[in-house]
Amino acid sequence: MLLLFTSFSMVSQQKNSVVDSTSTKQLDEVLLSATRTNRQLSSLPLPAQIITNNQIKQSGALRLSDILNEQIGLLTVPDFGGGVGIQMQGVDAQYTLIMIDGVPFIGRSAGTLDLNRISVNNIKQIEIVKGPSSSLYGSEAIGGVINIITENKKTEKLLGHASFRYGTFETKDSNFNFSFGSKKWCITSGLNTYMTNGYDLDESTSTKTVMPFYNLTPHLKFNYTFSEKLDLIISNRYFHQNSHVGYESSGQTYSGFAKTDEFNVHSRLFYKPTSKLNFIYEVYKTQYQTKEKTNSDLNGELISQSHYKEDLLRNELRSSISINNVTYTLGIGYNINTLDRTYFSEEASNNSLYGLFQYDYNVKDKWNILAGARIDKSEIYASAFSPKLAVNYFLNKYLSVKGSVGFGFKAPDLRQLYFDFENPAIGYIVLGYNVASQRLEELESQGRIDAHYVSSDFFSSKLQSEKSIGYNFGFQLNKNKLKSSVNAFYNSINNLIDTKVIARLTNLQNVFSYYNIGSVFTSGIEINSTYQLFENFQIAAGYQFLLAKDKDVIKRIDKGEIFARNPETLETFKLKATDYVGLFNRSKHTANFKTTWQIPSLKLNHSMRVTYRSKYGLLDTNNNSILDKYDVFAKDYFILDTSLSKVLSKNFEIMIGADNLLDFTDSQNASNISGRTIYGKIQFNF
Repeated sequence: MLLLFTSFSMVSQQKNSVVDSTSTKQLDEVLLSATRTNRQLSSLPLPAQIITNNQIKQSGALRLSDILNEQIGLLTVPDFGGGVGIQMQGVDAQYTLIMIDGVPFIGRSAGTLDLNRISVNNIKQIEIVKGPSSSLYGSEAIGGVINIITENKKTEKLLGHASFRYGTFETKDSNFNFSFGSKKWCITSGLNTYMTNGYDLDESTSTKTVMPFYNLTPHLKFNYTFSEKLDLIISNRYFHQNSHVGYESSGQTYSGFAKTDEFNVHSRLFYKPTSKLNFIYEVYKTQYQTKEKTNSDLNGELISQSHYKEDLLRNELRSSISINNVTYTLGIGYNINTLDRTYFSEEASNNSLYGLFQYDYNVKDKWNILAGARIDKSEIYASAFSPKLAVNYFLNKYLSVKGSVGFGFKAPDLRQLYFDFENPAIGYIVLGYNVASQRLEELESQGRIDAHYVSSDFFSSKLQSEKSIGYNFGFQLNKNKLKSSVNAFYNSINNLIDTKVIARLTNLQNVFSYYNIGSVFTSGIEINSTYQLFENFQIAAGYQFLLAKDKDVIKRIDKGEIFARNPETLETFKLKATDYVGLFNRSKHTANFKTTWQIPSLKLNHSMRVTYRSKYGLLDTNNNSILDKYDVFAKDYFILDTSLSKVLSKNFEIMIGADNLLDFTDSQNASNISGRTIYGKIQFNF
């Protein structure tokens, strides 16, 4: 039964020359993110995949979250700030690194990077590497890496396209892209606008679930070839969003606005003195800034006002040299990261130096051994060392076995180090680790401290990075019309940063700060396959089984320290190990099923995708602070998407489609799923 199922899944890993909306893997596809050198995807010893431009186009996706949610092992989840993040192999969204052309997006104001701010316009491919990747990319890569590769067309004539899409909720998406140049230089530029009237999943409230907003994303890339050995690429991207803010509380309504501005400037100089040796020098500057203001609808009184401004400047030099069957890579870089936000007493900064090394031994169609390490040294947190080892071995020309072990880390973010917040209504205080000691002294001198709950030397050492170790082991089969992969994984994350009561105020409220405690694990198996049923018809399917639990909770249950109450009998009893479900917002079972049908005689392409998520729990409903089988769970659901495109002529294409055709909604647990949306699109190519 398992073998039968696996024959239907990895279309998310194969590229078709005509149109392939679900495939993500092909023998001659090249991936950069896994090794920071161009590598053939099929030979990599790591669990990786590519989502092609054709897939994105045929799926009808508009934002990055749309296309990622259709991949096995990835799950989009809403965060409490209104954004959408991505879980990878059950690892929380804040531990997945999101990049564009190899450099990171910033702006994790609540810990999660909002994928909805990233348009799929101008994307050449999306590269996904699962498992700890800190040996190449440093902090935030505990769960894995998602790298967006943008278009870099070289043409001596004007090429481009313009498109417009209109759909449910008055959603409008417009794109205009063009490229032109000469033998020496080329310019690629474009503009995306996206606006929606929002949607409402709960008619009992006076405000919408998602308020109206407007996005603007222009981009410009300049490529200049000095010689066969020297190339320069300068990329610029800007993102602007205006959005309405509205909510209801205690019978009162409040409204306002939020504004977001982001820019990225990325310069890369490529020097290749010989066919075996190359150097890459990169300079990356990015800024992410938000402002939000809320007023009472009753009397116009200012209720809240906040700001967030983060900057990152990175310089990096890398070099690779190939000797026989080995490629050696060395790199060194320096980050300057600053953050000014509401509830910071002053601007915070984090400057860090890093170096990396990689050994890549590759015998075509036989062996690949990949070993590397990176060390990060910061001025505000303890140094981190992140090694990695991966092996791929071809048993025969059809079947390979691969395994990897890697260490990852996530540095304390500036919020956890410098936050200084006092709730004026309730009276509690939250302090960042690096400011807590001084602020406690100030509160003591003001006579506001009633009791201390930590020793005087509690803050004497640096807050430690969260650290992980991840194992992946699997098989990959590529034979005739069948392509399949099976991957088992285990991720253990230690030194988790959590909040702790450090003092009690005289008003009997608490003072909180951050500290290292606890560990969790995620483990499971992924199955992906694709089968070319007919010449123009592909079937694909995928499945993930996941366990995600807190190791400390397991120990406490074994000691008989955790209790629960039966909701029917109200009886209180000790929990057993089998009663513990695991981490919040994780589903044990997720699956997808996809078909792609091409009709060349009619110039038609049809895509159908079904995704499934089993039940999951978001809240502790019986007051024991864990998720057990006596809690309330969100129900399982299916999402059905379909699209049909037709080429009318050399210059014109049209598409119609429907997302969430079954009209699933859950206002309490899945606010990021809007209900059924119908759309139409027209595109002009030139």
